[in-house]
Amino acid sequence: MFSKIVVGVDGSETSDNAVRIACDLAGKYGSEIHIVHTPQPQTVAFALGAVAGYHAVTTMPSHDEVVKAAQKIVDAATDVAKTCGSAVVSTQIEQGDPGAEITGFAQKVGADLIVTGRRGLGSIGSLVQGSTSQQVNHLAKCATLSVI
Repeated sequence: MFSKIVVGVDGSETSDNAVRIACDLAGKYGSEIHIVHTPQPQTVAFALGAVAGYHAVTTMPSHDEVVKAAQKIVDAATDVAKTCGSAVVSTQIEQGDPGAEITGFAQKVGADLIVTGRRGLGSIGSLVQGSTSQQVNHLAKCATLSVI
């Protein structure tokens, strides 16, 4: 039913749940897992602000900090998949609009399912822009699944 599953991740608990559910489906259907992350500087600043001594209010993260944080998120998602007994076929880190990047990556790999967390680290920004999962549901050319 699903041969290729793309999972949009952001490092949140719901994002980890999305990876777990994608792995469960992959086990049932023999699907490939592909992970995509679109780092947002504001989210990285918020995450880094939780670390003592980093002044997220006055300092936005550098490009290198964004890239480093993004790789950690992708690595953590890959580790969740391994824990579930699934291998990740490919990953992508791309800056831009998360919904557009996730759906674009899904088209690129020929995915027939996109799994996202319904509310992740972008919850504050979603009040202004709308949620990434809603945007993915609107833009996707394949089935979508939003998890909590």
